[in-house]
Amino acid sequence: MTAPADPRIPPPASTAHLVESIQALAERLIECLPDAILVADDRGRICEVNPQAEQIFGYSRAELIGQPIEMLIPERYRPGHARHRASYHAEPRMRPMGAGLELAGRRKDGSEFPVDILLSPVKTPDGTLALAVVRDITDRKQMEEALRVGEERVRMLLESGREYGFEEIVGESGGLKRVLKQAETVAPTDATALILGDTGTGKELIARAIHQLSGRRDRTFVKLNCSAIPLGLLESELFGHEKGAFTGAIAQKIGRLELAHRGTLFLDEIGDLPLELQPKILRALQEKEIERLGGNRTIPVDVRLIAATNRNLEKMIQEGQFRSDLYYRLNVFPIRIPPLHQRTGDIPLLVNYFVAKHARRMNKTITAIQPEVMEALTRWRWPGNVRELENYIERAVILTQGNTLRVPLAELKLPYEPEPQTGASLDANLEAAEREHILRVLRETKGVIAGPGGAAEKLGLKRTTLNSRLRKLGIEREDYR
Repeated sequence: MTAPADPRIPPPASTAHLVESIQALAERLIECLPDAILVADDRGRICEVNPQAEQIFGYSRAELIGQPIEMLIPERYRPGHARHRASYHAEPRMRPMGAGLELAGRRKDGSEFPVDILLSPVKTPDGTLALAVVRDITDRKQMEEALRVGEERVRMLLESGREYGFEEIVGESGGLKRVLKQAETVAPTDATALILGDTGTGKELIARAIHQLSGRRDRTFVKLNCSAIPLGLLESELFGHEKGAFTGAIAQKIGRLELAHRGTLFLDEIGDLPLELQPKILRALQEKEIERLGGNRTIPVDVRLIAATNRNLEKMIQEGQFRSDLYYRLNVFPIRIPPLHQRTGDIPLLVNYFVAKHARRMNKTITAIQPEVMEALTRWRWPGNVRELENYIERAVILTQGNTLRVPLAELKLPYEPEPQTGASLDANLEAAEREHILRVLRETKGVIAGPGGAAEKLGLKRTTLNSRLRKLGIEREDYR
């Protein structure tokens, strides 16, 4: 005896009803797809389209039905045209559905646009139909072209930089150009250069560029980070020592000053040089001679010194942390590198450069950066400057699996809370804000300083006062052109 049916379980649907449901679902999916769907019969006549096809090509469904599908592609891609075979069958990409091609579509108004076309035959009881899935790839092509142009600009900048010794310095902002001009000016001399700038702005790159442009380029470039060496070892690192000079000195050691003889010594983070070592460095620079620790022999050294710091040495002098005589010896030719947030126009170039650099190192091919991604990267202040940007892009390249750069934008939405600022650091920020404000007004007035509608009038300053502020803030004409 058959058990009674459970009223809670619906009866099975008939096969015909199931087919109808699947067809309705398929039709609904086709309508929702972002791509244009076109179906053509064995004569190449359009027999069905979805709403996206009407939107992309500019024709109504009634205008398309019964027309040859070739009306939607430019003549040069049509059979019989001289370029047809070479263009249409150039490099088809095989996909699960069929062969994919990147061609051009033709709208109702005659305009052309790049498309990705996926073609596949569909067998039916009435014959074979052709299914075409067409995707408008205008945005993608624009991104690829923007990236190509960006890479080309970077390549040209780097080639130009190699000519002048600035191989790895990327950018074309007024502030960076001023720095490079200063480096180019001081390089041929043996004058001491003091490079000032926030952490991560590229002070070492400028120092190396000065060395490469100098007459000492064929000699050694010796670097020492004054904050990275323990206090007890720093004097030995600078001046060297003789065997037995102190416990653990089991062999003679040549110091950095001696190693840099006839070359260049780059003292990074000079502001962290201990106070007791400062007079010894000053004497070595002035007398051009040193003595190793534990030794009694004077060794002549001919060294060109380049120093760098992110600290306010003038304030340190007032607080008794830095010797004024050493400061004046170092500050012969100061070069101040602007932070990255003051040269935002260089960020897209740097992004393209770092993407290419790290993608090449990881054997990846990245051809596109979305516009909203580049905009977000440009808006961010980058408190760690170029170093932070490079580390961030390197991480993005690691995360990227396809051809479009995958960027963890959520990290850029975290609020950046600077530490409380007092004294010279606050003054520096106020000065930077004043500089940006004046530059913005100068750009608005197209560089006109005096007269009605000029920058001086807009700022409420006398012409002479504004000129004085321009000199104090280091603003030059190329900064606001």
